[in-house]
Amino acid sequence: MASDLENHAAFSALAHVIHSFEEDTLHFYLNGSRVDIANPNPNWTLLDFIRSQHGLKGTKLGCGEGGCGACTVVLQTVDARQNGRIKHLSVNACLFPLVGVIGKHVITVEGLGNVEHPHPLQERIAKLHGSQCGFCTPGIVMSLYAVIRNAYDPVMGVFSLSDHEVEMNGHLDGNLCRCTGYKPILQAARTFITEDLKGRLAAGPLMKDAKISIDEQELRSFPYSSESRSDEIPIVKSNGSCGRPGGCCRDRQKLETLTTTNNGSPGTESSLETSCDGRGLFSSTPSSRGSTTSDGENIATEESKIPIAGATYARPVKSRESNLAGAEGIKAQTSLDALPPEHGDGVPQFSFSPYVPQTELVFPPRLRKLPKSAVCYGDSKKIWLRPINLQQLLDIKQAFPSAKLVGGASEVQVEVRFKNAPFAVSVYVSDVQELQTIHLPEKEEELQSMTDFVIGANAPLTEVESACKVLYAKLGPRASVLEAARKQLRYFAGRQIRNVASLAGNVATASPISDMNPVLMAAGATVTAQSKQAGVFRLPISTFFVAYRTTSLPEDAVITSISIPIPSSGAREVLKAYKQAKRKDDDIAIVTAAFRVRLDSRGFVEDTCLAYGGMAPMTVCAKETMRAICGKQWQDSRTLDEALRSLQKEFDLRFGVPGGMATYRKTLSLSLFFRFWHEVVVDLKLGHVDTNLITEIHRSISSGTRDNFNPHEQRVVGKQIPHLSALKQNTGEAEYVDDIPHQERELYGALVMSKKAHAKILGVDWRPAFDAGAVGYVDKHSIPKAANVWGSIVKDEPFFAEEEVLCHGQPIGMVYAETSLKAQAAARAVHVDYDDLPVILTIDEAIEAKSFFKHGKELKKGSALNDSMDEAFKCCDRIFEGTTRIGGQEHFYLETNAALVIPSKEDGSMEVWSSTQNTMETQEFVAQVTGVPSNRINARVKRMGGAFGGKESRSVQIACILAIAAKKERRPMRCMLNRDEDMMTTGQRHPVQVRWKVGTTSDGRLIALDADVYNNAGYSQDMSGAVMDRCCTHLENCYEIPHVHIRGHVCKTNTHSNTAFRGFGGPQGMFAAESYMTAVAEGLNIPIDELRTKNLYKEGDLTPFLQKIDEDWHIPMLIEQTRKESAYNERLANVEDFNAQNKWKKRGIAMIPTKFGLSFATAVHLNQAGASVKIYADGSILLHHGGTEMGQGLHTKMVQVAAQELGVPADAIYVQDTTSYQVANASPTAASSGSDLNGMAVKNACDQLNERLKPYREKYGYSAPMKTIAHGAYLDRVNLTANGYWKMPKIGYQWGNYDVKTVKPMYYYFTQGVAVSEVELDLLTGDHTVLRTDIKMDVGRSINPAIDYGQIEGAFVQGQGLYTMEETLWDRNGLLATRGPGTYKIPGFSDIPQEFNVSFLQGVPWNHLRSIQSSKGIGEPPLFLGASVFFALRSALVSARKDNNLQEYLALDSPATAERLRLAVGDNLLKLGTVMPEKGEKNFFIAVA
Repeated sequence: MASDLENHAAFSALAHVIHSFEEDTLHFYLNGSRVDIANPNPNWTLLDFIRSQHGLKGTKLGCGEGGCGACTVVLQTVDARQNGRIKHLSVNACLFPLVGVIGKHVITVEGLGNVEHPHPLQERIAKLHGSQCGFCTPGIVMSLYAVIRNAYDPVMGVFSLSDHEVEMNGHLDGNLCRCTGYKPILQAARTFITEDLKGRLAAGPLMKDAKISIDEQELRSFPYSSESRSDEIPIVKSNGSCGRPGGCCRDRQKLETLTTTNNGSPGTESSLETSCDGRGLFSSTPSSRGSTTSDGENIATEESKIPIAGATYARPVKSRESNLAGAEGIKAQTSLDALPPEHGDGVPQFSFSPYVPQTELVFPPRLRKLPKSAVCYGDSKKIWLRPINLQQLLDIKQAFPSAKLVGGASEVQVEVRFKNAPFAVSVYVSDVQELQTIHLPEKEEELQSMTDFVIGANAPLTEVESACKVLYAKLGPRASVLEAARKQLRYFAGRQIRNVASLAGNVATASPISDMNPVLMAAGATVTAQSKQAGVFRLPISTFFVAYRTTSLPEDAVITSISIPIPSSGAREVLKAYKQAKRKDDDIAIVTAAFRVRLDSRGFVEDTCLAYGGMAPMTVCAKETMRAICGKQWQDSRTLDEALRSLQKEFDLRFGVPGGMATYRKTLSLSLFFRFWHEVVVDLKLGHVDTNLITEIHRSISSGTRDNFNPHEQRVVGKQIPHLSALKQNTGEAEYVDDIPHQERELYGALVMSKKAHAKILGVDWRPAFDAGAVGYVDKHSIPKAANVWGSIVKDEPFFAEEEVLCHGQPIGMVYAETSLKAQAAARAVHVDYDDLPVILTIDEAIEAKSFFKHGKELKKGSALNDSMDEAFKCCDRIFEGTTRIGGQEHFYLETNAALVIPSKEDGSMEVWSSTQNTMETQEFVAQVTGVPSNRINARVKRMGGAFGGKESRSVQIACILAIAAKKERRPMRCMLNRDEDMMTTGQRHPVQVRWKVGTTSDGRLIALDADVYNNAGYSQDMSGAVMDRCCTHLENCYEIPHVHIRGHVCKTNTHSNTAFRGFGGPQGMFAAESYMTAVAEGLNIPIDELRTKNLYKEGDLTPFLQKIDEDWHIPMLIEQTRKESAYNERLANVEDFNAQNKWKKRGIAMIPTKFGLSFATAVHLNQAGASVKIYADGSILLHHGGTEMGQGLHTKMVQVAAQELGVPADAIYVQDTTSYQVANASPTAASSGSDLNGMAVKNACDQLNERLKPYREKYGYSAPMKTIAHGAYLDRVNLTANGYWKMPKIGYQWGNYDVKTVKPMYYYFTQGVAVSEVELDLLTGDHTVLRTDIKMDVGRSINPAIDYGQIEGAFVQGQGLYTMEETLWDRNGLLATRGPGTYKIPGFSDIPQEFNVSFLQGVPWNHLRSIQSSKGIGEPPLFLGASVFFALRSALVSARKDNNLQEYLALDSPATAERLRLAVGDNLLKLGTVMPEKGEKNFFIAVA
């Protein structure tokens, strides 16, 4: 290390300091094992180290900025403030500096348990279906693990845990999940509450008001039992337990007494409420394959004896060639990782392993004895220093003032990763104890005499939040500043960041949108600092911020503490804080504020401070306004009016202000003060105000039901088998592409991407990349020009940019190096010269410039067939026209695009592991760029960490570029895109604009629809034409319109190439339909529900694409059942009453139907699938099919289909992966057709095998195990391999065929559903909450209800995000501005409906479907139902606008963000806050719809 450091530029300045830092080794524990790392890579974060270790790939990289939680681990450390008690801190490993682990115990998901011995938390999330794609699951497990560990007091043996603690205190606000809709995760967490914890419940204030049991409705829906709940069973004593997952050997005997089933088998499960033989042998309804004859009944009875799990496998053939009647023996036995629940009265009954705290990982005693030592390590470019006292820190700052001080690195690591900040010298300050003190007075006299609250500079924010909460409870209203601080800290970032971030870091960063700085400024806080030169000195916070990200703190000084004044007892002083962001939890502020006022005895203002963030380049006080109201009587309305007028002038934002949202920000500045004025009136008892005006939107604890009764359940099909990989995903053992072990001589790739939206490439200088560590590069010169083109439909996109770049982020080339960090540094070093060209970003700009891709498809019905739409409109009583816009949506799969290419030494063949939905396209284009036939390329995918359509085509490019490099170097190549790279390069849901004209009768009957539909394709076509086709075919949703003419236009712009996304244009089309329906209803003054009902399709009607509505039409029934079950009519009346009585909060309710067509609509050739089923002589079965697993449970469903058809336990079927070498020419897993296509192919293969095995079943019995049947068939030389195939019948629509007699159906069937959502909207801020959602879906006969429920809930929440929150924005140069969780917000745990009820349509026949098991595709159809939240919000706005005398129609674009909602209210505050553009002035950001 010494030689490396001597080459460091700062070495000479720091030499005398470094000399006293005697250590260069990090000492800590990892999952119970001691770790000593000498001079580690100074660029490594904790995540980099963890993932470099063998077998520790469960901790994921999801975003690299601490915004998604996929990287969460737990730090087990000593709490000095709690008498040495051990505390467990969830942290973001992607941010946390590696040096910070010294003296701590790092616990990753692997440290909790494994599939054989899972931790109860891992087991419960798996069994309750809380893991779909699984990429986020380890992080969620670790966040909840910290909660559970911290809830137990090992000294007292009691727990303090409630559902309020689990959900309402922000423990999960730093974790995101894109699949599940969060509900099952919360249900799994709640199983740990009260008696299930095996400890005495702590009594006290924390538990008084908290519910301590699952909601009664949830209990009916999700009954569960722990294996031993009796209070008489003793708690296991550790006796020096090592805390090994599954228990220590010293505890083994006692543990076995806790987990032994009725048959004495240790470690398996039993339930107090159900009977199970350990193998999962349940009674069930007869198989659907059973005949109605007496022989058939016997067969069905025999089949019912076959267990759902617990298959056994025979010994090798040579040992059992004779004596078939029992000589197979057993060489192995399997089971499902997680068994399905049993059923009592049709309701699933779950059983769980007990939670025994004494078997948890203990804090290593050696760490308590570890001496504290200063540490220094690094190389010639970067040094890390870890001082252990303040004096050492001051020495460092004196010697090298520009040294970067690092605590939790929540800001620093983001600058390193995304802004390439070098930070040559980094100093870890969180182990300096002098900076962490928080003094909490305990004696009453101390409390009463308290005049300020002093916080150590580096005290973690969670501890500051807790201290503020405790002190405020003791001091009461005079300490309102502490309640304001607590409130701001509760919603500051995520829990993982709050656990390690500090107040000093927040202050020193000087962010203009800081949550806490306005509180400190309003309170008149003081920063205490110290340096070697100046000693201790104080800096008033009022003058601390001097410019953007600049403070008055001298460069050689450090902040040691922050002092917050506490008013004297009896002072008439109030301080309140406010924050408005895009999302309530874990989001940066748009505007943040803190206001303080002190009144004299007569109610006149003695002193005030109005501090704002988000209104200037730094935190500022509204000084003019403060002067204006001083000396005025507070409760006088004229004081309020004067303050508002003064604020309007003082914050005179320009329309194009950096950060955008000028009108919203200015209006918020007024609205927040308006709320504060009224709150002070109430708090100081100056008068009466509307309570809704002074209360912010808050959610309650979530609840909800699923209708788990399944009348169609069979032996395997129809059972709620947990996702086959769920437990592996919970334990971190599930392998994704980037988890595949490092290959020999492997290199890592990093893309060199365009930094211009449209420009000529004048030159590329690759030489600096080699100086940064590159081994080589590939670009357009690395392949023939004819091979440098690809595309899913039209081949119009280059792999590498040629003479021009057409969007920001377009790949120009790729460099590769020995490590990922080196490759990324090398890519950044490449220099590209450009010559700018004109840029087109929006649909309007494309229309004006006539920039379109060739498309030209139309839909015609009625008069449009004769080009006489004018005649149709002449017959209408009313005509309505409008434009509907809906923005794009980022997929935000937690696993970004990744690939690993392994070249063979022979024949140019390659194995291509890719996170892709499309093995065929991957195989074909890799073959193209490498110049070999497809049979040399094996495209493989085990699973994806989410996809949602985003990996149907866009995954191909990175795989092909890696293949080019692998061929060139003859070495394996790997790349996983960073989150910002992925969002810039891989496209999103298409922004859409619909210009429509609708004609009706005076009583609301729809007559005619004429529409031009535009989507923003981006710079290449990808699948934009097909997306437009589906959009057009859903533009009428569920409504009969006799005369229709729809035209589609595909716009060419300079954004990334947009692509498939769950719904594939359907949600955009149906949104336009409900928008014009709303316009018609309001224009005719007809209730919207009446208008919908009046115009619903009837059986026999024709769609705009001339497909007949057949007997499978259930929307009218779904609407009526949902209306009754959700008490819609009563709630609608209640909403109207609420709105009549409340001015500042409004409620809305909306019931929305959906009709989603199933099939690859206009690519008929994709409606086919293949499968391969191989039965081995031991009775085991290998299944391959063309579908890919992305979390939707496709493999699980296919296993259920095969097990049902072949009459075997589900665990007898094994799906290894999806591979083009097993199933050729596989269609992409998309269009919600994965189960339909592949399920029928699997059934076809099983049918072939059943026919061959029929004689052996007759010989050995229908309940004979497969090992017996397969052995007999093998000896008789029967082929035990079958290739299944299926193509979807009857479809085949041809565009341009308008002959009703010859046109073929576009869709095989329609999946239908209805949702009712009720919302509450805060008119002052635009904030809202979803009070309740009820969904009823027609899913046919579900193959796996639990998986289908998960798809419905997850799709709905994703749709809720699309229509209310997820806004994609570009800057004026064409750079995507929303390219990470910091700027792009998907729904979190606190955004889901507070009450969330889901059920299936029952009691109708589905025999006509001719789909697998009469089921329906469910992945995409529910997504549009998220629009019920949008239209409920719009309904609330209409009520508010009526109050404000606004009569014109509200054309509300999607998404209905807090900004859009607030700006649509139309109140006087908005009028004061409106910012008009100067001539030529444009908004800072661009929305491209």
